[in-house]
Order: sequence, then C-alpha cells, then structure tokens
Amino acid sequence: MVLFAVLFIVLPATRAQAQTTLTYSKFMDDVSAHKVKTVTLQSTGPASGTLTDGKAYTTVIPSQAGESFLDGLRASGVAVTAQSSGISFGTQMLSWLILLLPIFLIGYLWWRLSRRGGMGMQGAFGVGRSKAKVFDEERPKTTFADVAGYEGAKQEIREVVDFLQHPGRYERAGAMAPRGILMVGPPGTGKTLLARAVAGEAAVPFFSVTGSSFVEMFVGVGAARVRDLFEEARKRAPAIIFLDEVDAIGQRRGGMGVMVSNDEREQTLNQLLAEMDGFDPSAGIVVLAATNRPEVLDPALMRPGRFDRQVVIPLPTQPERRAILEVHCRGKQLGGDVDLDVTARGTPGFSGADLANLVNEAAIHAVRDERDVLTALDFDEARDRIILGRREGSNVLIPAEKHAVAVHEAGHALVAAYSDRADPIAKVTILPAGQALGATEQLPLVERHLFGEDTLEDTLSVLLGGRAGELVVLGQGSTGASNDLAKATDLATRMVREFGLSPEVGPVGYPLGGSAFLGTGGLEFSSRPFAEQTQALIDTEVARLLREAEHRAIEVLTDHRDVLDQLAERLLSEETVDGSIVYRLAGRPVPEPVTGTGLTQSVAGAESAVPFNGARGG
Repeated sequence: MVLFAVLFIVLPATRAQAQTTLTYSKFMDDVSAHKVKTVTLQSTGPASGTLTDGKAYTTVIPSQAGESFLDGLRASGVAVTAQSSGISFGTQMLSWLILLLPIFLIGYLWWRLSRRGGMGMQGAFGVGRSKAKVFDEERPKTTFADVAGYEGAKQEIREVVDFLQHPGRYERAGAMAPRGILMVGPPGTGKTLLARAVAGEAAVPFFSVTGSSFVEMFVGVGAARVRDLFEEARKRAPAIIFLDEVDAIGQRRGGMGVMVSNDEREQTLNQLLAEMDGFDPSAGIVVLAATNRPEVLDPALMRPGRFDRQVVIPLPTQPERRAILEVHCRGKQLGGDVDLDVTARGTPGFSGADLANLVNEAAIHAVRDERDVLTALDFDEARDRIILGRREGSNVLIPAEKHAVAVHEAGHALVAAYSDRADPIAKVTILPAGQALGATEQLPLVERHLFGEDTLEDTLSVLLGGRAGELVVLGQGSTGASNDLAKATDLATRMVREFGLSPEVGPVGYPLGGSAFLGTGGLEFSSRPFAEQTQALIDTEVARLLREAEHRAIEVLTDHRDVLDQLAERLLSEETVDGSIVYRLAGRPVPEPVTGTGLTQSVAGAESAVPFNGARGG
C-alpha cells in the first residue's frame, strides 16, 4: 500500500484535476473580462489552463484564429505557453498498469503459496522438483557399440529396452517386465557408460538422476523429488529412470538398537520403495540403478519386485581389455610395434576407466617427445606411470643404495624365473618411480581366476625374493623389503584364515571383512569370531608360511649365486633389463601361453590372491 501511494503521487497521469469545458465564445468573453490567468496552446487545437479563481478549464481554439487572437491574450495579461500534445489515453493506461503491478505480483505469490501450502516454501521456489535430466528427442550419441565387452550384461539390459519398445511380444508369452535392474561393479567398470548407451539406443524417454540430488537441507524434499520424478515418468510412460550412485539414498535403514538415524534419508528411501512396488505400482517404468556398494543397500530395495535383476559388471578380462583398448585408440595413430594383445596382457586388474587413462597417458608421453604416433614404449611408460608413479633418474641413489636395489630386484626376478607357477618376468628395472626404488614386472600369460596352494606358495617366495637376495649377497636385510613383507603377510594371513590352507588351523574360514567398493575387502570385523588361542595359532602358521617361503627363495638364490651376481651387475650398467635376458641368464626357456592347466583352486582366493605383479625394492 505504501508503494501504491508513492506511485500515485509520482506518476503524472494519475494526478489529473477536475476541469471545466469552455466554448470558444465563452473563453473569449472570460479573456476580455480578465478572468483567464494562464493558457496552454497545443498544435492540434485543444487548449487548457487556469482561471483567476484557480479552476482548471479546457477549450478548443479554431484554426482560423490568427495573430489578432494572440494579441488579445497578451492585451488581457494572460500567460501563454505552447506544447505539442497532452497526456494521451495510452499514457494514462500505462501509468495505471505500473501502479497496480506490485499488487498483482504480491497477489500471485500469495496464491502460489496458498495453492501448494502443504509443501511450504518448496512450492514457491521449486525445491521439491526433481533434478533429473530427460533425454527424449536429443539423445546421447553413445551406443552399445561403444561399450566393449560385457556381452552378457548388455544382453540383459537390452532385453528390458526391447520390452518397453515391443511389449506385445512378451505379453503373448506371459512375461512381465522387470521393475528394476541394479548394476553392481567396481569403480570405473562402465556402469554409467552402459546407462548412457541405453539412453542412446532406447526409443523411450530416459530420466537420469544421481542419488545425491535427492538430499537437501529442507525436510521432505527428497521424498517430494522422488514423487515428482515418477510423476513425470508416468506422464511419458513407457520410460526408463536411471539412478546413479543409488547407495546415497538406498542405504540400510536403522534398526531398533540404532541411536542415531537419518530420518530425511529414510523418508526418501521409503518413498522410493513405495513408487517402485507399493500400493499403486508404476506401469511401464523401468528403473536402472548403479552402485559399487551393494552391501549397504536396504534389503527391501533388493528384493524381487523392485530390483528384479542384479547385473554384475566385473573388471574386464584380457579379451575385453583388448576390445576396450581398441575403442579408446580410435582416432589415434599407432606405431607398427604396438600390440594391443600384449598391452591387455600387461594390465591385469585394470578397469575401463584405467584403460582409458592408460591410452591418454601414452598419447601425452608421445606429445612430450614431439611425436604424433604412439609406440609400444609409450604404452609401457604409461603403465609404469599409473602403477608405480612418475619415473625418476637413477642418480637419486648413492652407489651403495643402487647396488642394494639391483641385488633386491635381481632376487625377485630369479626366484620368479626358477618358479614353475610364477608369472613370467616382463621387465626388471632399478629406476625409481613413485615410492618404489625399483620394480620387477610380471605379466600373466593367461587370465586366471583360481589359484592353487602351489601357486600361492611360489607367489610368497617371489615376494620374499628381494629380501632373500639381500641376505645372500649383502648378509643383511634392509627397509627396501617393507612393501614386500606387507604383501606377503597379507597373502599368508588369507591363506590361513580364509582359504583353509593350513593343516594346523584346518578347513575353517574367518574372512577379514566385507567388500569395500568391491575391492580386496573392507575393514576387519570389530570383534574377532574366534578365541585368543586360535589367533595365536593363526599367527604361528602365518610365520611358518613366510619362513618357508623365505627359505625356498634363499635356497634358489644360493644355488644360482653366479646368475644373481651377473643379473645385478647388468642392472647396474643398463638400469633396465628385459625379461627374455633374465631367462637367458638363468638358462630357462621363456614361458609361452598354454591351455588346459588343470588348476584346482579355491574360488574364494580368486580375486584377493592375485599373482605377484610389480615387486618393489623401495
């Protein structure tokens, strides 16, 4: 109301006074009687002014009035002014619109607040609206052809897309569409890439949203956004909803004994459960979700009817790594010495994101050397850069340290060369990289998933081969074996506690912990599920395995002391020695790929007991 009053005073069109209309004859009589004080003449004929009594008047001056008319006004003492035109009707309307605009605006906001009063301030500013990106006509250019490998996972997801596109084929067989598909896998394996491929190929609307976008500072926003997301999807059904990092809202709800719980997150989860399979289930909507933490998801979210399928996206196998490398090498010039099969064999445990980074690092290395063509050396340097870190010159070591590192790496290499179950030697170097003062790189010939007890024992011997070389040549150990000892102790502990490979402890399994991001395991359980006597027995068996492995390594290096000295001297002179030279010095044939090895190993150790790769002397 204050703003209205101010505008009423300021705007000239709203301050028009009451006026008296005079005929021309009456106007001339008043002029002669000296009753006219002022007159304002307009070019179009109308005139206005004030009388001597203060009243306003208007009149019309005929165009025939000439110079004599003006002389009469001057003789009567009338103040004469002239202007082109007066205030038009449009000007008055615009002034009144400006005057009433604040009232209309405040009234509109008040109406919005009262209309969606149940959501408070969320309704006025759209806080409860879903932040999902909709891909409808303009879809991502990614297709299933850009996703190398994972044929089984692509087939399962492609079936859901085909169901939404051709529901009649499945209805005739009595098949029902899955409500949801949960993609589970380590980071970087391509879960989001698969979802982008679905968006690129699906002929239905695709809603993409992250789990963290449901969380806000206002209470009830998460549940409101879930409702809005599914309402929009129902309007465009059939449709696909993709929830990336679903563990942000789908974590297990607190039980009766939990003192602190996130009520806002639980409300969001409850709304998601109701939307996926509640009293009014959504028809024609399929939910895709991705996570690398399936162990924290609520059981109600994982049951059939909500997420009917769980598609595992594991780390790629060697053929899949080869195909992924081909995809990332498109548009790049590769030298004749580049063999992607060798590169794929040398990157066990690499995810799709790691392989993309590998190709990019190789391209950067080529640019650093002012080349446009990528060579095999570029890929080798890129792999070492990713695994070990930035390569340093050997001049960072004093001569005594350089000799100790050469002996250490020669010990690793020779124990691996004389072990039948160890992976072949690819390269030995004493050039520091990252925190490692040297490295012995081993590349597996085949993709192995099961490891027998003999393979694990050879792996322990190779891990302790560096320390054994120092004991044989230098007569004492050093801090260079700290990383090797940590790896060997961890492997030996798992052999005793998880794999049942200790005759004293027996065929029992005490896992170290749950899966953390689907890696090598999470934190150990807070309370050990065994007695103190069992722990003492486990410690004794772990120490026995490590001592036996060290004894085997020392025995091998003592029997081939001359080869150990030759390899150490060659490392000191050349700094990097190829694996074939190691086998030639050892008098052993270079291993070749074979099939049908007939391994009989425990599945539990397939992922954790990975063969020794990259023994480090630092």
